[in-house]
Amino acid sequence: MSVIFEKSIKGRKGITLPKNDVPVDVSIPQKYKREDEPPLCELSELDVVRHFTALSTKNYGVDTGLYPLGSCTMKYNPKFCEKIAAMEGFSNLHPLLPQLKRGGMLTQGALAVLHELEAQLCEITAMDAFTLHPLAGAHGELTGMMLIAAYHKNKGNSKNEVLIPDEAHGTNPSSAAIAGYKVRSIPTDPETGTLDIKALQSIISHNTAAIMLTNPNTLGLFNSDVKKIAQIAHSFDALLYYDGANLNAIMGKFRPGDADFDVVHLNLHKTFATPHGGGGPGSGPVGVKKHLEPFLPISRIAKRSDGSYALDYDHPKSIGYIAPFYGNFEVCLKAYAYILLLGKNGLSQVSETAVLNANYIMHSLKDHYHIPFLKTCMHECVLSAKKQMEHGVRAVDIAKGLIDRGFHPPTVYFPLIVKEALMIEPTETESKEMIDSFIEAMISISKEAQENPETLKEAPVSTPVGRLDETKAAKEMDIAYLSD
Repeated sequence: MSVIFEKSIKGRKGITLPKNDVPVDVSIPQKYKREDEPPLCELSELDVVRHFTALSTKNYGVDTGLYPLGSCTMKYNPKFCEKIAAMEGFSNLHPLLPQLKRGGMLTQGALAVLHELEAQLCEITAMDAFTLHPLAGAHGELTGMMLIAAYHKNKGNSKNEVLIPDEAHGTNPSSAAIAGYKVRSIPTDPETGTLDIKALQSIISHNTAAIMLTNPNTLGLFNSDVKKIAQIAHSFDALLYYDGANLNAIMGKFRPGDADFDVVHLNLHKTFATPHGGGGPGSGPVGVKKHLEPFLPISRIAKRSDGSYALDYDHPKSIGYIAPFYGNFEVCLKAYAYILLLGKNGLSQVSETAVLNANYIMHSLKDHYHIPFLKTCMHECVLSAKKQMEHGVRAVDIAKGLIDRGFHPPTVYFPLIVKEALMIEPTETESKEMIDSFIEAMISISKEAQENPETLKEAPVSTPVGRLDETKAAKEMDIAYLSD
């Protein structure tokens, strides 16, 4: 596809300026004047509109097709939530207004939304208090780790390590390390696909500050031994952290607080109606049990005895400020609207449908792809290109083949504990017809891998550019156009 400068036709105009009927007397010194004409493209308005319209159709998004990325879903967002977030009463609010004199009374609606959302998230997760400040999932993890560090410091504990299963989300070790902890990995039980409890018991010690658990894990498997793991952690005065990025698999079915988790973070942008991609917008609220509540970030939203709301900074043990203002308000607003729209039964149905769709895909593809753990999965399933590797076709080739068939690729090469992994998460919002089309595409790729593997290695052939050096494309972007 040509860039707009290559389409330029000398002398063609997009606009015609009216003749100036006002006397103008402007004298620009010669030294500031151009010596040559600027290298601007010369096109009609229609040329320009068609060029950028054509460019926009090259983008792939949730409004144009299935997005099967596992572990970090970019899911459909109801347009209802977008409309709520665009209401002028919310979108035009200045974030400093509640901190100005009498400004709090002009922001009661927004403060009420934040206060009530905290209460909703407490009910969904069975935690005692929430902060909405963290701006992303990993930011929530870091906040959770900082809360755990503050808790231990307040008790006089000198713990220096955090235990994390190797089937957890990849950001967990980074968050724990940034918070100052040494990270120790717990292996996965090859029989169950979940944390090896015997291995945990062999490495946990009084140096352990916390165990970070992703449940369901990145294999899409639910660990039903969490109560036992909590008992082990608490017997060493360690805390149990719940990575709630996969909450959309268990809403209305399992509440982390009921299983004795001490800290929880959620990804509002994954579970509650805000698609997430390209680095934002996100939101990673953190929930805690009573014993960690004094350490939550400030400010906090307080409800006065007269029913009004105010910002409360009087928390001397708080870890302080971890983000500007009160979190990503518009993402929180969408989550609030989504929860009210669906209600308890609706949220539970979301999880049921997400799990049903993932299992439907897994069982439809089990005769065509290797399934490392062929057992009931949750909201996502993990396949392996092990069979296709016999013909020289790797997971990345399958992903590129999907592009030629009109689908966004799934997550590849993650989790790291599965060789040639393909992690697929259909979510609850896709129709059976769309999922069947995806399954047919995956089966056709499997057949092509056997019959004509070389053509699959050349995919994609239907896009403006084929295979890129993905590292250089991300790190050495050259998007400037220089004419001759």
